[in-house]
Amino acid sequence: MTCPDKPGQLINWLLCSLCVPRACKLWSSRRPRTRRNLLLGTACAIYLGFLVSQVGRGSIQHGRDANRGPLRSQDITKASFPEIPLDGTLAPPEPQGNGTTLQPNVVYITLRSKRSKPANIRGTVKPKRRKKYAVASVPPGREALVGPSLPPQDAEGALYAQGRLPRVAESAWRLARGPGVRAGGPDLQLPRSPESNIRLYSERAPSWLSKDDIGRMRLLADGAVASVQPVASNSGARLLVLEGGSAGSQPRPRGLLKQPLDMSEVFAFHLDRILGLNRTLVSVSRRPEFVQDGRPRPVVLWDSSLAPVSNDSHSSVKLTWGTYQQLLKQKCWLNGRVPRPEWGCTEVHHHEWSKMALFDFLLQIYNRLDTNCCGFRPRKEDACVVNRLRSHCDDQDSVILAHIIQRKHDPRHLVFIDNKGFFDRSEDNLNFKLLEGIKEFPDSAVSVLKSQSLRQKLLQSLFLDKVFWESQGGRQGIEKLIDVIEQRARILVTYINARGLKVLPMSG
Repeated sequence: MTCPDKPGQLINWLLCSLCVPRACKLWSSRRPRTRRNLLLGTACAIYLGFLVSQVGRGSIQHGRDANRGPLRSQDITKASFPEIPLDGTLAPPEPQGNGTTLQPNVVYITLRSKRSKPANIRGTVKPKRRKKYAVASVPPGREALVGPSLPPQDAEGALYAQGRLPRVAESAWRLARGPGVRAGGPDLQLPRSPESNIRLYSERAPSWLSKDDIGRMRLLADGAVASVQPVASNSGARLLVLEGGSAGSQPRPRGLLKQPLDMSEVFAFHLDRILGLNRTLVSVSRRPEFVQDGRPRPVVLWDSSLAPVSNDSHSSVKLTWGTYQQLLKQKCWLNGRVPRPEWGCTEVHHHEWSKMALFDFLLQIYNRLDTNCCGFRPRKEDACVVNRLRSHCDDQDSVILAHIIQRKHDPRHLVFIDNKGFFDRSEDNLNFKLLEGIKEFPDSAVSVLKSQSLRQKLLQSLFLDKVFWESQGGRQGIEKLIDVIEQRARILVTYINARGLKVLPMSG
């Protein structure tokens, strides 16, 4: 009888030589049969477990020996289990032998936080300092600013392309080559900054923003400032002369830099485009390098085509409240009808007043149609209270309208300037005087207010302006602003339905 040479076989041989005689002795002894059976069963169970462990270890060792040759060329540091990357994306599925892929079993959970009530929003929220990401420099030329190079199914890029804003809006941005750089015309060029404050995941902007809008937004947000000029105004605004003008007679583009409390100008611009009114000037947020406080401020495009204005009302059309109500009754220039001289019509088309009233009501802008604050209870810091204008409300017909602006080459349409809105006005203090005399509203704007897409579009549009987004506290702060606009939109739709007012197509 030869002795086994392997450790496993040696242990088995020893156990068999020791256990078999003892088992036979126990079986033939005089001890009770129940105790003998118990001892014998215990010994057999221990031995059986030992055999099973040896068989498993032998099969694993045999598999390693069979694959030892090909695996030596692989990286020994590779982990046995797939890991999830730190960027939140999943590794690609591993291919199988039959040509199929094994899809990972992943469950995505979306947590929707409960929004609080609208806050007292008049200024801006101090933004949090965020980590800056290094970007690769690209030679000047045909460049376009886009977001991170993510696959279509990944994170924010796919959600943004589908019109759904991502939950996390703080991502690194990079420069990429692409067409459409000089979209804003010959006097608009791409800024020299390697990272733009106007964020786009692709060259395709939201449908309500034109190529000219995107080009001008980039210019105002990132363009280098050539000089700063004072403006004859008590608001403390400054005129920024930006680099980018073509050589020759073309003047350099300019932007009006306003105070931090005028940040609602940016919100008003995006709301105007979403509603399809297209009456406001392009506005963005910017942190001027030459301002010591470092607070973001709105920059509004300076349009030299605006008609000259008077000093008292800052309007190109001088109107009082009484004259304005008469114009609404005459429906000047409606359906191409030339008004009679005795009607006292201006060159402004009748539909322009409906668009202005709707826009001003949603943002509660009172400095155009209600400069004396006759239709609501103002605060002590409002201009009408500071200048003691409420005492003139007894003779409302003589109240002068302000900021009624046209373009020189287009007197039929209005331009909405100085769009300082108020989001902290309660529902029981809304200024319905702004809607007085209006009998019809634009169907394009009302359809957006009635739909469920207003919030989605505002989020997607405001997300483009990085500085404004962060200055309002990120998505949480933006949601509070949209809550206010959505509630006023419901009130306005109820107002239209209750009075049987018309909703008509108003092109142009």
